[in-house]
Amino acid sequence: MNEKIALVAGATGLVGRQVVELLLGDSRYRQVMVITRRPLDLQHSRLITLLVKDFDRLAQHDWQAHDVFCCLGTTMRQAGSKEAFRQVDFDFVVTLARESHRRGAANFLLVSARGANVRSSVFYNRVKGEVEAEVSRVGFSRVVIVRPSLLLGNRNESRLGEDVGKVIARYLRWLIPVRYRAIESNKVARALVYYANQTNPGVFIHESSELQSF
Repeated sequence: MNEKIALVAGATGLVGRQVVELLLGDSRYRQVMVITRRPLDLQHSRLITLLVKDFDRLAQHDWQAHDVFCCLGTTMRQAGSKEAFRQVDFDFVVTLARESHRRGAANFLLVSARGANVRSSVFYNRVKGEVEAEVSRVGFSRVVIVRPSLLLGNRNESRLGEDVGKVIARYLRWLIPVRYRAIESNKVARALVYYANQTNPGVFIHESSELQSF
């Protein structure tokens, strides 16, 4: 049995919630901490919740972890503006990465998106690419970036564009090339936990097609 501590940011989201549940069932972790703005409807003796209303004050909270799972993310529609979107998907993520590294975290695992590219003409993809690059430079022993395609699963909120895409993805799955194919969120969560327990150092990027095997 190991004595690792995991930290999950974005634990109320589709992938983050499933990562938390997997970690709580994994004997390699003695404690699972979650950073969230609202409490999880989940109780466990090894679960600790840090309610963080303002990410700019993250350094004021008491926490430390070996493996950090960053499942933060929003949409342009939810955020309401490019500035608000960038705050969540870039600023908050980079703040978490830097603070985690300062506190001794070895592994940082980031949920990004298919198409992430610092040179993309698409704002969403460009921000994702920029945050990948910034996190990779922080200095962790190991950085794992996963780039899932459209996520399948039950969200707490409805996203109209994604809902339509999910219907198409389910019925036309085998006509879509695997790199573009929608992916079940539980596969992404399982991949993250698996990659967190590999030991080779470096920066590793896993595309959606690789995640399908989980």
